[in-house]
Formats: sequence, C-alpha cells, structure tokens
Amino acid sequence: MKMINQKMMLFFVSALALVVAVPNIYAVNEGNNMNRRTATPTDFTEAAESTINSVVSIKSFATPRQSYSPFDDPFFEFFFGPGSGQQRKQQESKPQQLGLGSGVIISEDGYIVTNNHVIQGAEKLEITLNGNKSYTATVIGNDESTDLALLKIDAEGLNAIEFGDSDELKVGEWVLAVGNPFGFTSTVTAGIVSAKARSIGSATHSRQMGIDAFIQTDAAVNPGNSGGALVNTKGELVGINTAIYSRTGDYAGYSFAIPTSIVKKVITDLRKYGAVQRAVLGISCSELTSDIADKNDITAITEGVFINKVEDRSAAKEAGLEANDVITEINGSKTRNLAELNEAMSRFYPGDKVSIKYYRNNKAYTTEVTLKNNQGNTTITKNSDFTALGCAFQKVSDKTKSRLGISGGVQVAGVKAGKFKEAGITDGFIILTINDIPVNSEADVEKVYNEIMRDNTPDKVMFITGLYQTGKRGYKVVPLTEEE
Repeated sequence: MKMINQKMMLFFVSALALVVAVPNIYAVNEGNNMNRRTATPTDFTEAAESTINSVVSIKSFATPRQSYSPFDDPFFEFFFGPGSGQQRKQQESKPQQLGLGSGVIISEDGYIVTNNHVIQGAEKLEITLNGNKSYTATVIGNDESTDLALLKIDAEGLNAIEFGDSDELKVGEWVLAVGNPFGFTSTVTAGIVSAKARSIGSATHSRQMGIDAFIQTDAAVNPGNSGGALVNTKGELVGINTAIYSRTGDYAGYSFAIPTSIVKKVITDLRKYGAVQRAVLGISCSELTSDIADKNDITAITEGVFINKVEDRSAAKEAGLEANDVITEINGSKTRNLAELNEAMSRFYPGDKVSIKYYRNNKAYTTEVTLKNNQGNTTITKNSDFTALGCAFQKVSDKTKSRLGISGGVQVAGVKAGKFKEAGITDGFIILTINDIPVNSEADVEKVYNEIMRDNTPDKVMFITGLYQTGKRGYKVVPLTEEE
C-alpha cells in the first residue's frame, strides 16, 4: 500500500475482528463552538428510518491455517492429561471470526449486495438483520475488479432497499452512510457529495480496482461500514460504501462509494451469468494533460481521454479510431477523464452499439462502435462451476506412482459430459500440474479452479500437464467459460 499526502493511505472499510481494538470514546465539548453543528436544512429521519432495516451486518468466518502447535507435543498431554492436546487442537481448528462488514438487502427474497473484500477468504458468512435475526449466506457471485459480491439468504418478506440514480447526484447534495462501524449496528452518518467519478487510482498511483469511478463524500465511514448503503435524502440507494483515506485506518474526512450505475450492472450479471460481462474498446489511453496537448498540438479541447494505441481486431479499430484521437463522449456521457470513461463503459455489454464523440487534428467527429468482450467477440460468457468439469478425482496408488516414476498427481475417474470430456481427457489420466501448479487431490484441483475463476484475466483456462497409463506425457487445454 503506497503512502500518499503526508502518509495518508487507502483503506477498505471492513473490520478485522481479531485485530481491531475497542477505541476510547470521548464526549464532545458542547461549549466549544468549533464542535457545534449548525442546524441542517434537511430532515434525515425518514431516509434513515427507511434504510436501516435494509442494511445488514456480515460476519465472516474461516479456519486458521494449521502450523506447528505446542498441543502436538507429547509433553503437553503429560502435564495436562491424556487427550488434552487433541482437544485443544480441535478448538483451534474451528472457524474463527475473520472480519466484519455490512451489506444491503436488494430483494424481498434474500439477495444482498456487499463488497468482495468483506467476504473474501470466508468459509462461512453470518448475516444479521436489524432485528437481530441471523442467517447463513451463500455467495452467488463476486467480482474483484469492482469489489462487489452478491449473497443470498433463505428468507422472505425482507425490507429491500429502493435503488436511486447515482447519475442524478450533484456535488454538495446531502447523503447518508448506513452500516455497522466497529460493530455498532444500524449506524447512520450524514455528509455531502464531495466529488463524482473520483479516481482512487490516480491519487494512490495504483490500480486498486478495475473500475475506478467513485462517489466521494464526507459522511463518516469506518471499519465495519464496508458494503453498507450510501443513500440520498429520499432513502434511495445511490452507492455501496467501500473505502476511506486515512493515516490510521479510521475515518479522516473522506470516504468513497461505488455508484449504483455500476452496482446494478454488476449484480444483474452475477445473478444471471455468474460473471460480469465487460465490453471493451480495445485501446490504451491516458487523460489529456497540458503536456500531451502541447506535444500533439491539441488546442480545440482541454479535457478528454487521449488514445495512445489502438489494438488490432478491436472495436475501436473497426470503428476507425486512431492513436492521438481524444474521446470526449460515449453515448452522450462526457468522458473528461479515465474515471468517467470507465464508468460509462461499465454499463455496456459486448455487442452493444454506442456513439463516440472524439477529436482528431482539432476537429470533432462522431463514430458508431460495436463493442466487444476481452476475447475479441460479441458473445455473452458464463462462468461454469467445479461440477462442470464432469468427472471425479481419486488418489494415485503407490504402485502406479512407482511404475510411472512420479511422486504426486491426481487421477481422473468417471468422466462424463463436461469440460474434461470436451478437452479429450479420459478415465485414468493422471494430472500432474494445472497452470504449472502441482496437484495431488481433488481439493487441490478445486482450489486451482477457484483461483482461475476469481482471476480478472479474460481467458479462464486450465493448462494441464499429465500422464497416460502407458507413461506417455499428455497436455490438455480446458476452457472454463461458456458462451451463450
């Protein structure tokens, strides 16, 4: 994590339950005029009342990684009695609370949206409603690029939040942040929209996420607020609270939320396809600066996205865009910077036709572009799950290992219709590595599979190295996405 602005850093606002200390609580001196708040022109009570029952607490649990433990030492049982070491080890191996965050109910039948970093690494997710009723959640889908995740609990008649239009937000407009900071449930804080389409990456000189266009507010957000609601004064959801700038990890003046213009698209895709459908132009670009403008004699405009390179076989190339062009609008939405370009593009699907306004040699032009996906086509892709491989895996016998001169691997069994059969893998084939990672059990295969599916690269593929029963080496390629 890079240091910025006098050691200010970006923090995601989920709380690590095992390391967050209970802070000292100080009373505000009401006699100090600096701490007094003038009467606000807006009544927030209706917005707060309509929102708190739609925001939930999310606790994540995971089993600690096993390492050497003193309970393994036979002297432990000598001093504390037979079986005591095993008993302590069993206690240690139980899932422990990993973190704390918030989520927003988006449907009466139990769908909940939150941040991906709130649920990442969790083996169990416990959802607690505002009325203290708890449920275990299932992850429907998650997307690391936008830091969003969609969960489901088995419940009916829940208080679903109403979506608002983040595009209609204005800088200076009042908003409320609702969540569970430090474990304090149903907490509401107020602030104003400080900026829109804010790029965190440009401030930190890093790319924290694939889509970098946030609502910036000064509503107080702290650890535990991650995944909670940012609402307008009507109580409508306009964003999902995600990150803060801070020296300490606690609120220091500004917080950042993913706008609903992005949230709606992502959760719709996760629910329908299991993966976010991303449309791309196929360009490398940067924001138009005075240096770039001077170097390229650009005088007609001062803002926009400067094209450095157009990729071969891309949507941009087919539409006639060239290096040194400056994109200023997509479908009527201004693209004054990379954040606005990312936000505009996040709404589209492969195959969508959009109008692009751009400048070339200081003259304005408009062209129509048919967007493509990362694979260079216009099809919709769906992520498969582990069962789509269509086979079982079993341990390789010691006799077979000795005969083939190998020390590890996992054997394929019971091949039926699925990804492996399509790739020409048959019963008895021994997998040694997947994407250069050694595998020795079904759990190893599933772990590699899940890592591939979580990766943001466009090609989700297993590159398998293995052996046939004859000892002949085999190399297989297994695509994991499905086209509609």
